[in-house]
Amino acid sequence: MTSAEAKSIEEICTATWESLYRFVYFKVQNRQEAEDTTQETYVKAYSHLQSGKVAPDKYIAFLKTIALNLIRDSWRRKKRRGPSIDVESVDPAHFAVEDHTEESAQRQAVQEALAQLNEDQRTVIELRILKGYSVADTAKLMGKQEVAIRVIQHRALKQMASLLNPIRE
Repeated sequence: MTSAEAKSIEEICTATWESLYRFVYFKVQNRQEAEDTTQETYVKAYSHLQSGKVAPDKYIAFLKTIALNLIRDSWRRKKRRGPSIDVESVDPAHFAVEDHTEESAQRQAVQEALAQLNEDQRTVIELRILKGYSVADTAKLMGKQEVAIRVIQHRALKQMASLLNPIRE
């Protein structure tokens, strides 16, 4: 391979790698597998790109087709092989079915307690605790002072604690 050919292949890779990698990552949802597949795609496509069989405006479509075929082949191999499990390392307690009725009852009690709060209190609890907004962001969204948000949150949590107190016993 001449230095001009190497430079040409390098330019193709530089121009297409990001789009190709994103395409592959979207399909496999695993960084390591996406990197390996992207690299293998260029290896498979090398001879075709070098020979000029692919038009420059079709490079990315050509590379995505090769990548998709590699991904499908990988999926087929995994499907045929099945999942590999080391039976000795499996913890039976980890796979035991848990009883979620208490969690469900607690979740229901929290929802009922939230329903008993006034609208501002519910909104502050939702924004601050459930969605993780800062006091400043919550104040901006609600059009109130930061001090008012802190007071509303304190009162809402205090009221919820009193409503949920029977659950803690």
